[in-house]
Amino acid sequence: MSIKAKTTTMKNDGQPPLTPELRFPEFRDAEGWDADQLGEVADFVSEKIPLGQITLASYVSTENILPDYGGVTRASKLPTTGSVTRYRPDDTLVSNIRPYLKKVWVADKEGGASNDVIVIRAKQRLLKQYFSCLLKNDAFIDYVMTGAKGVKMPRGDVGSMKEYPTFYPSKPEQQKIADCLTAVDELIAAQTRKLDALKTHKKGLMQRLFPCEGETQPRLRFPEFQNAGEWKEDTLVNLATFRRGSFPQPYGLPEWYDEDGGMPFIQVFDVGENFRLKDKTKSKISKSGAEKSVFIPKGTLIVTLQGSIGRVAITHYDAYIDRTLLIFETFRKPIEKDFFARLIQNLFDVEKEIAPGGIIKTITKEALSDFKVKLPSIKEQQRIADCLTSLDDLIAAQTHNLDTLKTHKKGLMQHVFPSPEEVEA
Repeated sequence: MSIKAKTTTMKNDGQPPLTPELRFPEFRDAEGWDADQLGEVADFVSEKIPLGQITLASYVSTENILPDYGGVTRASKLPTTGSVTRYRPDDTLVSNIRPYLKKVWVADKEGGASNDVIVIRAKQRLLKQYFSCLLKNDAFIDYVMTGAKGVKMPRGDVGSMKEYPTFYPSKPEQQKIADCLTAVDELIAAQTRKLDALKTHKKGLMQRLFPCEGETQPRLRFPEFQNAGEWKEDTLVNLATFRRGSFPQPYGLPEWYDEDGGMPFIQVFDVGENFRLKDKTKSKISKSGAEKSVFIPKGTLIVTLQGSIGRVAITHYDAYIDRTLLIFETFRKPIEKDFFARLIQNLFDVEKEIAPGGIIKTITKEALSDFKVKLPSIKEQQRIADCLTSLDDLIAAQTHNLDTLKTHKKGLMQHVFPSPEEVEA
């Protein structure tokens, strides 16, 4: 592909032709693109079918469309009343609840969709493969969000969607663009499968490297520890001192924060997966706010207690911390911190299923005191930690590769489609 400057040749109406910044060589001198509202080039399907014609494999709802254009999974349940919208192969299905989750799927079969899923079908002017690229697009999602209604559970407005400016060139150029973006999608899908396989392998490995409930030895041990004996059980309160963080009261006052000169303020959403703390916290706390919060030095082990409970990280910078996280301060017995972090996560994977609370679950500090854990010798702790850390590093590298591919695709799509500003001008 090559960069093509906007031509100054005028169309019949006296307006410059609509062209993208990036075009394939064979289309450098092709005519400008057309622009229409989405409702003019696609049908918003309203055909209904009875529930008897759908199965768990063919039913699509907002629950089983995956975010970030990730496809669909098999439905866990079917509706018991009403009817569903019929979709056909190559239709584009858009979840209309919380559009920012980017739940958009291109059907590869026939079935039925819930009322919260919009089924959109390209008309003759657009190739189906090209049309799907238009809607599996952050520009489309951003547009839908501008017209969305509601705060906690925003919904897109269908009337507004029908007015979305839709650009399209000749069908040969549509095909070329679709082939290019499909190839990138296939790379992303392959990388996603590789990453998922690594995560599945790690999960299975952890289940074997730590003793199951009621057992005192793991099912898998490194050769040098085969005859090392049983792991010793103890309670968390006997092994370590820990406490919750805090945040200034009343919570949320502007004077507690300083985004320019403040210190990092760690909250639940700043703790990522695989024991990684995000490099930059969402918020920074001011000097006055810090006086009412809890300081933790670099190297502190923290655990999330609310929302995404059981995420564990060892901090790599000094920070302050809010009350939705737990801080392990000192250890009363020989413990390898990286091993202990993984032990705690393994513990929470079980405990969080029975945590009190509704949608946002919470585990209290008091409940943690009685949690029981099993420990091997310090040398075996180190061996397990080294193994899992190497696997975490590999997962982090593959995650970076996936993010790079997604960023590349996003940038590519910004250049292969004309900008909406050209139409508005």
